[in-house]
Amino acid sequence: MGQLGALVGGSETTGVLPALLRAWLGLIAALAASAVVALGVLYAGHSEPGRVDRWFVDPTADSVRPPWRRIALAVDFLGEPAGSAVLVVGAAAGSLVLWRRLRAVVFVVVGVVLAVGTTTLLKYPVGRTIHGPDNLSYPSGHTAFLTALALMVALLAAGRLGLGRAAGLLLVLASGLVAGAAMGWAQVALGAHYPTDVLGGWCTALVVVPVTGWVVDRTADRRSERRGERRGERMGPRMDERIGDPTADAGPGERS
Repeated sequence: MGQLGALVGGSETTGVLPALLRAWLGLIAALAASAVVALGVLYAGHSEPGRVDRWFVDPTADSVRPPWRRIALAVDFLGEPAGSAVLVVGAAAGSLVLWRRLRAVVFVVVGVVLAVGTTTLLKYPVGRTIHGPDNLSYPSGHTAFLTALALMVALLAAGRLGLGRAAGLLLVLASGLVAGAAMGWAQVALGAHYPTDVLGGWCTALVVVPVTGWVVDRTADRRSERRGERRGERMGPRMDERIGDPTADAGPGERS
């Protein structure tokens, strides 16, 4: 039971969301949420690339050829069910080995589920399509998935390494940017999403991950506190009985 409690429990120093980064990540999440909403309103009901999309590439045509196309397909596979399952299981297992706390595993699994689920839900009210009315495109779920996973792994690494505010924030944002850029490039190159869909998916991950981390930490800390209170209640009466027993501290020859 003690080992299980250590796995589940924790404190400020063992939270999946490092205390030094919470304020900055909260600000970034607020800005990212504004961007997700603004882009969703701007492109609601559209079925063609916007002006910003055309600055980069026409996403309705194949924009890459071999060998780059094979690389794009490989990156895209990481966001498909089979590829994403392998990544999540690997990240969750690594988190448990390095952190030895179940909250890290919960953070990874719940975070990716919420990131993908949020993009899926947002697609319906926005209604933006690509390659036909049945292909909802905004925001990109593939981009949100890989960005969220990279952000969570970087957060766990920053906490484990005890990085300061500047170094930790740089690691987290750089990881999210690289992962989002790689998956975003693949989605646009394969004609699966508009560039602004990719931006929306990236911003969605920036919102979901800090919120998920905060909720996981709060929930785990409260469970740990309640467990400590129950343990104290069980030990309390025993201590009271011992204090009230005049023979409790008496030597063998002093007891009647």
